[in-house]
Amino acid sequence: MVNERAETSPVCMPADNVMLNGDLGMPAAPKGVVLFAHGSGSSRFSPRNRHIASSLRARRFATVLVDLLTVEEEAVDLRTAEVRFDIDLLARRVASVVDWLGRASSTAGLGIGLFGASTGAAAALVAAAERPEEVQAVVSRGGRPDLAGGALPRVRAPTLLIVGGADTLVIDLNQQAFEDLRCEREIVIVPRATHLFEEPGALDQVADLAGHWFEAHIAAQGRMARAS
Repeated sequence: MVNERAETSPVCMPADNVMLNGDLGMPAAPKGVVLFAHGSGSSRFSPRNRHIASSLRARRFATVLVDLLTVEEEAVDLRTAEVRFDIDLLARRVASVVDWLGRASSTAGLGIGLFGASTGAAAALVAAAERPEEVQAVVSRGGRPDLAGGALPRVRAPTLLIVGGADTLVIDLNQQAFEDLRCEREIVIVPRATHLFEEPGALDQVADLAGHWFEAHIAAQGRMARAS
């Protein structure tokens, strides 16, 4: 079994006037970097996102898993569940981390992809709309892209929506969002999978779909390659 801790190192990133804690994984000669925006009530320690991040590093993508809330905000959210649905706040922080990735010596020049789960998918899509030159691809896992609202038509990054076949309500919400997107887009239903993709092999299917999408759409030289 891979020692996931050995694959990553802690980082601290300024975002929206706070400091966010994250884990950066850097494979040799990375082809790009994928930033994970976790879902409601989750964190950078989500075993599902960490499983997918490990799979992406095996494909030579750097990964960043970040807590979008501070420790104090998480404490409030555990009591009220109000901050996790503040898409504007979460999107600002995702965009700030995108900016940090463009400045950091280890990731500057790499093409950037966003991977969002649950409400994190909406935050990722809003951030992609706000950073059209930086974000090259978006993947949503069991996400709520509908919560991105008016930002959806402004997203330019190719977007893949992955939904479990047994997650019927979320399928409907993803199909609504799919109609509002104007970028290259695809929706994939994983048969019999529920919202958390806990069924045997379901999460591996998500990792494989995400890996292929990022390989197809993240350019090796990031913004420079896109502009050439």
